[in-house]
Amino acid sequence: MLLTILLCAFVCCLVMLLVWLWARSIVNAGVVDIFWAFNFTLIAIILCICGTGLPMRKLLVCTMVFVWSMRLGIYLLMRVGSHLEQEEGRYKKLRGEWAPNANLKFFFFFQMQAISNIYLAIPFFLSCFNSAPDMNILEYIGAIVWAISITGEGIADAQLKKFKNNPDNKGKVCNAGLWNYSRHPNYFFESMIWIGYFITAVSAPYGWLAILSPATILFLVLRLTGIPMTEEQSIRSKGDAYREYQRTTSAFIPWFKTR
Repeated sequence: MLLTILLCAFVCCLVMLLVWLWARSIVNAGVVDIFWAFNFTLIAIILCICGTGLPMRKLLVCTMVFVWSMRLGIYLLMRVGSHLEQEEGRYKKLRGEWAPNANLKFFFFFQMQAISNIYLAIPFFLSCFNSAPDMNILEYIGAIVWAISITGEGIADAQLKKFKNNPDNKGKVCNAGLWNYSRHPNYFFESMIWIGYFITAVSAPYGWLAILSPATILFLVLRLTGIPMTEEQSIRSKGDAYREYQRTTSAFIPWFKTR
């Protein structure tokens, strides 16, 4: 397993080196998000080839990772790639804070994203090297949780895109569909996807280590780069309309409106 982990780390770091060179030339560090997602596709392919676990289990897990990675990567490619001339606000902020050594600091930032790929892939490594001769109920439950969650995330993304594409909604707060019950249904379902990966891997040897991935995702979403930064930007752009949305709508878990 160690050699496979090192191979995945080398490939991910190499990808991020090339992406950093591209980002430097176009002055847009936001492209890192696209290739962070696609790196999991490469990890899935490597694990499918090099994993020594039960073929059926390996195929199930690698398919789950491949589908999720490609869906997220393509979604980000369409969102970020269509505005390469406009760097996202959070990266502009970092560029200003890191001046005059922004390019060097972004290099290390990109490499840390590659390392995060390997860290978050812990459940995938555990599953694909699990030599148990038969599948168990937890693995099927994890796959079901994953399937429901990726469907929910896709619906939330589609509803938000449809809302934003309507010119009449410019400057308004999206409360269509799932967004009426959660301010961040996409983050909720993304977190549930990682919980699905954990459930699938927990029965493997040292499977308890798989909890690190969803725990880290939940911390990032709830406390660091997810909801806090998104809401800060939404208040700046939408003001009192978003404050009212905050007052009446669950921040994370979809739930009924507060009257």
